[in-house]
Amino acid sequence: MAANDTTPLIERRSIDYIPEAERHGRLLSQFTLWMGANLQITAIVTGALAVVLGGDVFWSLIGLLIGQLIGGGVMALHAAQGPKLGLPQMISSRVQFGVYGAAIPIVLVCLMYLGFTATGTVLSGQALGQLFGVSDSVGILIFASVIVLVTVLGYRVIHFIGRVASVIGVIAFVYLFSRLMSQTDVGALLQIRHFSWSSFLLAVSLAASWQIAFGPYVADYSRYLPSKTSSLKTFFAAGAGSVIGAQVAMVLGVFAAAMSNGQFAGHEVAYIVGLSGTGATAALLYFSIAFGKVTISTLNSYGSFMCIATIISGFRGRLEVTRLQRLVFVLVIVGAATLIALLGQHSFLGAFKSFILFLLAFFTPWSAINLVDYYCITRERYDVPALADPKGRYGRWNLLGISVYVFGVLVQLPFISTKFYTGPLVAALGDVDISWIIGLVLPAALYYVCAKKWHGTVPDQLILPREQGAAPTTNGLAAQA
Repeated sequence: MAANDTTPLIERRSIDYIPEAERHGRLLSQFTLWMGANLQITAIVTGALAVVLGGDVFWSLIGLLIGQLIGGGVMALHAAQGPKLGLPQMISSRVQFGVYGAAIPIVLVCLMYLGFTATGTVLSGQALGQLFGVSDSVGILIFASVIVLVTVLGYRVIHFIGRVASVIGVIAFVYLFSRLMSQTDVGALLQIRHFSWSSFLLAVSLAASWQIAFGPYVADYSRYLPSKTSSLKTFFAAGAGSVIGAQVAMVLGVFAAAMSNGQFAGHEVAYIVGLSGTGATAALLYFSIAFGKVTISTLNSYGSFMCIATIISGFRGRLEVTRLQRLVFVLVIVGAATLIALLGQHSFLGAFKSFILFLLAFFTPWSAINLVDYYCITRERYDVPALADPKGRYGRWNLLGISVYVFGVLVQLPFISTKFYTGPLVAALGDVDISWIIGLVLPAALYYVCAKKWHGTVPDQLILPREQGAAPTTNGLAAQA
């Protein structure tokens, strides 16, 4: 990422609009960031779940790829909003839900971030524990300290680590794949085929939910790109990095689980590293696993901070957040995630699968509503200053968006199959969980029909905050420059 010499190492902005003079970066940084975020141990574990929970190798690989493409498309559509709006993703939800109403999905997003940060911390704690010869709990605390530091530093450091993690991840994954191929008969594993809809759709759902879960914060990392950046190129840069990285990691997980003879669950990190042997090579792999988790765990913590700041600013009517407030938010977020990791580290794998699939029910309707509104109803014509004004164009509560969102969550309940909850129609469908498909399609269609008829006032063009030295573009709130 190319940045101006005057760009500070510690990020000045939080959830406020990024003025054009501070825009910087290249599309390559989006690709490397999201590839680095996905070339990591949690993605390996997610892919392994497709086999651990009953699928065969052949159909698991196909199901995971289909899920990557579907979920990655949704994720990349959110990424393309960043350069145009110059805002974090969840701020733009105020168009569909109202300045106060946007807090409803944001609270659930915060819970998601906590869960993913905690699960990543568990796996990183295992790696650091093995690397330094300490307990997993001590490894968890070491990792949490690193996450606090990187999250406080912000955007530039996160992108730098993403580039480094991409390089380290590629090297580590090439080596692990070569070791895996030398230790197993891949052709024989691919010949074992026992197709079942439940296992196949589980693989699709695992990959799709993995990608869709990035939707609430993917634009946070593309918003610094110049506003003239092509939306299509942003879509492919972020989407390709995420899909390629995740699919490579999940393929490794599928083969590792298939050849583990039941030894994978509960010892995920040790088993993966064990493929390479011991000594210095194992130590380097433990380091690469922990470093790879720094990227995605920082994204989750940074996203949590942005969401909490968004909720507070909505009720305060102001966008700026001080550096001290940022530090306090990050400490609370990472502290909570670390506590969850310490308490749940011994029952990780089963809880993780249930967690990501259950949370998917709350994010697919939000994603459907946001994308339909942005691309089909308002067509990128947002009044950005009004997003900070409860008395402005978007109001405090948008009953249309909130109602469709609640409908989108409720309509999925009969089709959800997790340890937390199983819907009444799951058994009739052969224990296949299709809730996320329902949660994407029906809310999108309903919102499109209703918003075309009852949408609020849409500006004739995109209205951006007045930047210093520029002519005002609106009578609304100026940028917090």
